[in-house]
Amino acid sequence: MAFEIRDRHGASRSVAYLQFAAAPFVLLTGVILQPHNPPPILIAVITTSLALALGAWVCWSRPHLLPDLFFWAAPLIATSVISGLNLMTSDASTGSQLFYLWPVLYAANFLSRRVIYLNVIAVSVGEGLVVVIALRAANGFADWIALSIALIMTAVVVYSLRDRADQLRRKLEGQALADPLTGLANRRAFDDALAAAGRWAELSGRPLAVVTIDLDHFKSINDTYGHAAGDDALQVVAAAMQEVANDGDLVARFGGDEFVMLIRGDERAALNAVDRMRALVRADTTLPSGPPGLSIGVASLPAHAATVDDLVRASDAALYTAKSNGRGRVAVSPAPVVPGAAPAVPSEPAVPGR
Repeated sequence: MAFEIRDRHGASRSVAYLQFAAAPFVLLTGVILQPHNPPPILIAVITTSLALALGAWVCWSRPHLLPDLFFWAAPLIATSVISGLNLMTSDASTGSQLFYLWPVLYAANFLSRRVIYLNVIAVSVGEGLVVVIALRAANGFADWIALSIALIMTAVVVYSLRDRADQLRRKLEGQALADPLTGLANRRAFDDALAAAGRWAELSGRPLAVVTIDLDHFKSINDTYGHAAGDDALQVVAAAMQEVANDGDLVARFGGDEFVMLIRGDERAALNAVDRMRALVRADTTLPSGPPGLSIGVASLPAHAATVDDLVRASDAALYTAKSNGRGRVAVSPAPVVPGAAPAVPSEPAVPGR
């Protein structure tokens, strides 16, 4: 987004820190150390100091009262205040110019690239006015160019470090939500996706399906052919599931030899995906153990469950039925599962080799 805020809590704290520091500094340099300033300037400085203190308290203790607009506009406001105070006091000293670092660092750390560009331009213009007007010397222009370059490089470095940190964070988040063997989503990612899909189904009134898959006699594959062959079998099934998943669907591994598919569709869509997935697994010729048998349970919302939690239970119950009826089968949940009730038994036999 053009005007996004990367970390609203961090941004509010940063603004508060600046104003907590700036309020006494402005009062000290503009009033206490310069008591002979004209009354209008003294009044303006005192008012500004009080406003900064009040703003600091609000940002620290009541940040929810401030709109997002304030936080992306904060560096532009700070630049205007810094420039105005420096112009009023004719102060172009190094100390006063260093205050421009705050809006540059703030924007580079919390705001989008477009706002960073706007802020650097505003800082350069404000600092240029102060230096040229206050110094009234030939070296004023050189000082303005030097400080502008320094601030631009500061923004570039901070933004680069921030971008690198964001990349590492996304990578770590991806690793935390993925199964390391198959690359599929893990249980944590599935639970998050299930909750989001439940809200989607409720708002849209559209069906949602869960397919639970278990490899038959997986322990025998490991014992006979080795764990490497078992891993290969898991990866073949995972690849087949990914192949048949549509946009908006989620494929996850719960651990061991159990997989699950979250499908934004009804029972028919789920069974079509199951048929295609089973065909892909049967067509594999790379496994020394041959294609693994699969027991599969299918349930959909609202046909077989009232909530997403019930939907998962209904799919698990259907899987239990498929395994109880001889494995290598597809079973569909016949009715909603009541929480705490025993697994439902379908009114018709599970479909073998569907």
